[in-house]
Amino acid sequence: MNAIRTLILLALLALASPAYALLPAGDAGGPEQAEPASAEPLIEQAPDEGDDERIAERIEGIFGELPAFETVDVEVSEGVVSLSGTLPDADTIARAEAIASRVSGVVTVENGIERDLSVEQNLSILGKASELIESALAGLPLFLVAVVVALAIGTLGYLIAGLGFLWDRIAPNAFLGELIRSAIRFVFVVGGVVIALDMLGAGALLGAVLGGAGVVGIALGFAMRDTIENYVASLMLSLRQPFRPNDHVLIDDLEGRVIRLTSRATVLMTLEGNHLRIPNAQVFKAVILNYTRNPQRRFDFELGIDADDDPRAAMKLGGEVLRSLGFVLGDPAPAARISNVGDSNIAILFLGWIDQNEADWFKSRSLAIAAVKDALEEAGFALPEPIYRLRFDGRTDPLPIGRSASVTEAKPAEKPRATSGADEDVRPESEISELVEAERRSDDEQSKDLLDTSRPVE
Repeated sequence: MNAIRTLILLALLALASPAYALLPAGDAGGPEQAEPASAEPLIEQAPDEGDDERIAERIEGIFGELPAFETVDVEVSEGVVSLSGTLPDADTIARAEAIASRVSGVVTVENGIERDLSVEQNLSILGKASELIESALAGLPLFLVAVVVALAIGTLGYLIAGLGFLWDRIAPNAFLGELIRSAIRFVFVVGGVVIALDMLGAGALLGAVLGGAGVVGIALGFAMRDTIENYVASLMLSLRQPFRPNDHVLIDDLEGRVIRLTSRATVLMTLEGNHLRIPNAQVFKAVILNYTRNPQRRFDFELGIDADDDPRAAMKLGGEVLRSLGFVLGDPAPAARISNVGDSNIAILFLGWIDQNEADWFKSRSLAIAAVKDALEEAGFALPEPIYRLRFDGRTDPLPIGRSASVTEAKPAEKPRATSGADEDVRPESEISELVEAERRSDDEQSKDLLDTSRPVE
């Protein structure tokens, strides 16, 4: 039994132990494993004769070519390099050690270089400033040539833009011509600057400046959106020419006579004689009613007659009265229409045409209303008046309504005889027109006017 127990224990031990424990010592590792390469090169047992001198000469030669390492001393013994001396900063000290360690045959480097803490060596700003001054003086001829080239290109652009007769012939108006000239000047000046910077080797700086300018331009575009919109509207209005100077216009609900169109606003003179400036962006989008384009203009007015009167007779009489007025045109002929039938009246709309070159619209309309009203009253037509029916309670005494018998009826006063209208003054009003012409003759503002009478009106 003890032998059996012993065999079982040996078997368990064999299973639990590593597999290489049961193998021979030579086979414990299985396949041969490659030894890892050493991170550092192997040091030779004995250096060749003269290696130290060769290494020292090589390092001293390298340091001799670098002005920053002229103060470094080199000693080599058994491949060990010892550096001594002073350098201005830690980066330069580390660089000297790195250079020495890269030379073939160097075992290690003992860096004994110390930092030079003298005031003269550490005033690097003065040294850099002197270097910059020297570089600037050396590049001054090239800089002057670049400046001359930029000025020459910019001057050429200004000369080309100054050919006024050429751009006035190409551009349809002065505003667009000035815009073209400004664009030419801008392109030539920017081109001259680009060429000058390229000559100086500052292309990267130019790219950065142009990129920043692009971002700033986008931001300014959003911030000045209304201003840019107004500028574009001025350009479009100068091309379209929607009205002439001294035209009587209605822009949305703003009425007046046109004085001038500038690069920012349309200037009107109201019928009260006041200046009115409307931004061109608003004018461009507005509904414009021009009363001057067509000299023939129609007026209309409405009169009511009693519901018991004959409207056809009233329409015929009113038309005859309008035709008899000298300022009313016969072609198109006057007309009358029933516009509305109320509870106690019939409204008739009378229409007539005038020539605005010969008659004023407001005066003509006023005289026509008076003439037709007088004719209808003389013919016996009753013009409606407000009528109120009163109902009284029977329990009260009636009010003394009516004329007293003892009072003698007063004879109504005779109405003044109506004039025919032919003797009335209906000449066009000229006060506002004269003010507009006097304003346009002013020398300081005339050059800013974008209205061109030689171009057709849209």
